[in-house]
Amino acid sequence: MRAGADPSTLRRLNSGVVLRALAEHDEPVTMAVLVREVALSRRTVELILSSLCDEGWVDETAPDPARSDVGRPPRTFRFRADRALVAAVRIDTDFASAVVSDIRGRILGRAMLALRDYHDPVTAVEDAALAVEAAVTESGLPRERIRAGAIAAGGAIDEAGVVSRLVNSERWNGFGLADAVSARLGVPVFADNDANLAALAERWRGVSADAATSAWCIFGNRTGIGLVINGSVHRGFRGAAGEVVEAGAMGASRMEDTPFGRLTSPRHDEREDALAAVAAARAGDPDALRELDAFAAHLAELLSTLAWTVSPDLFVLGGGLEDAEDLLLPRVSEAMRRLRTLDVSVRSTALGADAPLIGAVKSVLDRLDLAFFGPTLAAVADRPHAV
Repeated sequence: MRAGADPSTLRRLNSGVVLRALAEHDEPVTMAVLVREVALSRRTVELILSSLCDEGWVDETAPDPARSDVGRPPRTFRFRADRALVAAVRIDTDFASAVVSDIRGRILGRAMLALRDYHDPVTAVEDAALAVEAAVTESGLPRERIRAGAIAAGGAIDEAGVVSRLVNSERWNGFGLADAVSARLGVPVFADNDANLAALAERWRGVSADAATSAWCIFGNRTGIGLVINGSVHRGFRGAAGEVVEAGAMGASRMEDTPFGRLTSPRHDEREDALAAVAAARAGDPDALRELDAFAAHLAELLSTLAWTVSPDLFVLGGGLEDAEDLLLPRVSEAMRRLRTLDVSVRSTALGADAPLIGAVKSVLDRLDLAFFGPTLAAVADRPHAV
């Protein structure tokens, strides 16, 4: 039989329960509401709140003058989500984009900088770090509050944050991306493929929140798939899951240099050309419609292959494809029906270009949940105890 938790663990557990309860409220919460929600004694909650206020995680707020309560006004408390910050940065071929968020995932600052040389990992990391610094400056909050970060990048990236393989730049192969950014920022940093993080973001705050298994897809000038299987990102061996750009037999590369494939290009001029093709197709231009139909048919073939292998509940199109959702979604769905594909829903991302960054924020928050909020009852129960 297992012994109960020791007193120090119990204090941390109770403190975490109170802090998590506060974090679920955007507005100040009264003592009475907290006591009811956490099922602890009022005295215990008072002591915990006193400590959390001293540590800077909680503020006791002034009474609401509009309240008409008779007698002493209730004490109210507010969770300080900006007590700790996380950074997220994405490296693409042309730009480094970064955001800083509080621990609710609310973005407080952002920045984008042109990369000096994408094919030089060291220089690209330096530019990524500068983008983070600029995002911190925009947030107006002290840099010292940044507790950790995550980086989204192309290619297969393993659990240690090392780039296993990047198809368009061999100098990245074997590069310790997470460690390099961590050394530059001075905080722990995690790294993952950008499509994986986009899939995570969509599961968190996008259209796949209710799908147990989903595939976030980008095809065209940029190609990749982020897989969420049974609620968790599937990375595969050395982080290579979803790197279908390497699978020549699938033929995804044939979509790269096409008018609608350029929707996923990071280059402004190519994106403008693609958006012009979209506008022409909407206006009924025959050539644009032929290009659109060919692109949609090829995309449907790729999704059909995935439907019979991964078998997701939902396909999410992103990376720029969402800018033609009114044209693509019905054509792709109809083409998949003609291919006798399983009845899998196809939708466009709800998060736009921010999806990889939002996923990077979520990945940090998930990894640091224990550090921010303390242990949960389940974590304590799973821990081995002396008998």
